Amino acid sequence: MTSVTASQEIITCILENTQGKVVCNIILPEPKGQLYPPAMPKTATTLRLTSVLKRSEQEFGWHFLRFDAKAVAKLNFEDKKSRRVVCTLNGSHKFQCALLPWTQGGFCIVVNKEIRDKLGITDGSKVRVELAKDESKYGLPMPKELKEVLKQDRQGDKLFHSLTAGKQRTILYYLAKPKDVDRRIHMALVVVEHLKKNDGKIIYPKLADELKRPVF
Repeated sequence: MTSVTASQEIITCILENTQGKVVCNIILPEPKGQLYPPAMPKTATTLRLTSVLKRSEQEFGWHFLRFDAKAVAKLNFEDKKSRRVVCTLNGSHKFQCALLPWTQGGFCIVVNKEIRDKLGITDGSKVRVELAKDESKYGLPMPKELKEVLKQDRQGDKLFHSLTAGKQRTILYYLAKPKDVDRRIHMALVVVEHLKKNDGKIIYPKLADELKRPVF
């Protein structure tokens, strides 16, 4: 009789021949090393952190919130070149932005004056931060005016979606700034016509001049 250890497995099989059915046991050898692959580390859906708002020493006066690289790694970004997040500050203001590499290690986000004034935060303020990976298509909201223009212009839609993700976001950002609806429609039409006249490329100085044209 063959002894079997607790770590071995037994597979019972039934063989059929001319004399009838024969039951046999196949004893698998003891597994060497780890039998199953290790569990993947859990990906954080939302990071909850506290950071101090810092003003840049450069003349531009940008304000940053910095984060430790180990904390950011929990979001498990597949594309290490683009770390887009949905950020919520002090539980009230939510916006889409990018985590930028910090020269001294770790990452940071830029907090503009509009957001600072809205939240009443200044250089040295402690800020509660929630970060979640941005799973949206563009990384910024698509203005409905541009969406409608692209819907009606197949060539313009193709050219817009042939741009890099960064250039698409640049257009979305500037088209969303005007509060006037007619102005946003005008800018959307100008951008699409610009792409069509320039073989799908953005000539920034030229586009800036075109966008200054009065609304028809």
